[in-house]
Amino acid sequence: MSQEVRIPSVGESITSGTIAQWHKADGDLVRAGDLLLTVETDKISTEVPAEASGVLRIRVAAGTEVEIGAVVALIEEASAATVAPAISPPPPISAPEPTPVAVAPAPKVVEAFVQAVEPAEGSQLTVLTPARQPAAAVPAVRSDSRVVRVKMSPLRRKIASHLVEAQHTAAILTTFNECDMSAIMKLRKDLQDSFVARHGLKLGFMSFFVKATVDALQNIPQVNGRIDGDDIIQNHFYDIGVAIGTEKGLIVPVVRDADQKTFAEIEQDIADYAAKARTGKIAFEDLQGGVFTISNGGIYGSLLSTPILNFPQSAILGMHAIQDRPVARDGQVVIRPMMNLALSYDHRLIDGKEAVTFLTRIKDCLEQPARLMVGA
Repeated sequence: MSQEVRIPSVGESITSGTIAQWHKADGDLVRAGDLLLTVETDKISTEVPAEASGVLRIRVAAGTEVEIGAVVALIEEASAATVAPAISPPPPISAPEPTPVAVAPAPKVVEAFVQAVEPAEGSQLTVLTPARQPAAAVPAVRSDSRVVRVKMSPLRRKIASHLVEAQHTAAILTTFNECDMSAIMKLRKDLQDSFVARHGLKLGFMSFFVKATVDALQNIPQVNGRIDGDDIIQNHFYDIGVAIGTEKGLIVPVVRDADQKTFAEIEQDIADYAAKARTGKIAFEDLQGGVFTISNGGIYGSLLSTPILNFPQSAILGMHAIQDRPVARDGQVVIRPMMNLALSYDHRLIDGKEAVTFLTRIKDCLEQPARLMVGA
């Protein structure tokens, strides 16, 4: 009797995925709970464990796109003794070096070796062979190849499609400003030790930006909306997407009800999402339903950019690298840690005055973080 291995459903809108990697090889003995394969969809990566113990028979190779629910392997039933954890054999006993004698030439290639242990009376012979390596996710490429062609991953295809849709659908315009980060940097320095002691995590910049964004959305509600056909959808909640870069592409998990959360709770949400992203554990639900997105290109060194909308949202805030620059303060030239800010927005819904006012409000909240504490 065999157990089918199927591609699991990970969301209503996802109909297919690509087998990114088999973690076991065809013919391997697997146990219930063992990780079998990783499936990439246009949203997330999903790990598929074995639901039964037995011998794995792979039916679909790595790199193949398959429909949700498709059977990609079978697990053939095996005896309990076969799938029991293997006991390491005793180390080999060193034998005296033999006297050289003339022997026939050995074959040039040895496929594998078999170590046989004489069985006890009434038992079966146990044969141990070298473990198979997991199937490669992509075919090997010659080191002298000047051009390599590989299929786009579902996530990369989705990102490409999403960005083109935003460019073709919305009337995207970007406005810029700059922010003096002195006050936030001083506040973080003064409070960091007590914040870590109390909450077990560091106070970062992103929680300030999320809180400043919520404040600006509450003061300029037109930005917290979107166009749907001939209608305008006005949102009265504050689920803020925070863009996170991964090895496979950009994902935007959502901090839910950010208006109701403390700085520590926001920092914890972001830390949890980052950990999930590193291990491929992001769930489909983590990426749904944001009303506004914050993207921090500054962590990669960007000084200025024009971020593209996370469609169908109507605006996105771009953060950039903090750089010491000379600025004028009270008639004097001083050095301040400055950050460029960029707000891209859908001009069909948001007028220039609203966009500029929105970005200025964010700047004011960041330069005077006490505003975020007292709602001024």
